Amino acid sequence: MALPDPSPTSTALVTGASSGIGEEFARQLAARGHGVTVVARREERLRKLADELARDHGVRAEVVAADLGDEGDRDRLASEVERLGLTVEILVDNAGFGIYRPFHTSDRARELEQVRVQVEAVVDLNARFVPGMVERGRGAVIVVSSTAGFQPLPGNGTYAASKAFSLFHAESLADELRPHGVTVTAVCPGPVETGFQEVSEPAFADHLPRVVWRGPERVARDALRAAERGQRTVVPGGVAVKAAFAGNRLIPARLTLPVSRWIMRDELRRS
Repeated sequence: MALPDPSPTSTALVTGASSGIGEEFARQLAARGHGVTVVARREERLRKLADELARDHGVRAEVVAADLGDEGDRDRLASEVERLGLTVEILVDNAGFGIYRPFHTSDRARELEQVRVQVEAVVDLNARFVPGMVERGRGAVIVVSSTAGFQPLPGNGTYAASKAFSLFHAESLADELRPHGVTVTAVCPGPVETGFQEVSEPAFADHLPRVVWRGPERVARDALRAAERGQRTVVPGGVAVKAAFAGNRLIPARLTLPVSRWIMRDELRRS
């Protein structure tokens, strides 16, 4: 299988594209000749990226500044894609952020925003663009989940739960859509060296060996390769990352929770 061929009116819509993994998805898709529509809240960074991609790769690069946790902004995003005459052939659901503290000390509004961005927005965008892919008989959806979704994570519970949701949502869609020529790939990175770490301020990083860390370039490259092959799920980063995390999908929570609690011990001390 392969990603849909680029055309003058097709686009790869990438959310969370202003930095990190999303930015790398946009770069690598543009390098393959795909027009891109980059979406995030930081418009200035998106415009700089779009100008660079158009200049370096000769592709159509569109910018839509939007807060994906806001339904009105998602309506506006879909309307702008339609106004531009674009067909979303590739959809990369990447936007997200993490909260690293005990739930009872966290901000209620921020917790709800996390769910809206990482659960509601994923379902909404897929519901908006997948039916068109099915009608055309081609398309690719890439949902960026996380190894955090493989087990409960005390001190990071809503994030882990939202990533578990997106993982199961993507895997179910993959099975449903395979007969229709549309691929869905759930991408489950381990820890990644990006601006996400600076913004979300996790402390667990100090308790994980550097051998399991990967850069955003590797994550996007492995994800796109998996999508081209029609894989349902991929843990990017090679054998070391897979060995460190993949087994957590099979191990009962009663066994993973003590380990998770130890790794997240600094987050659990926050108040």
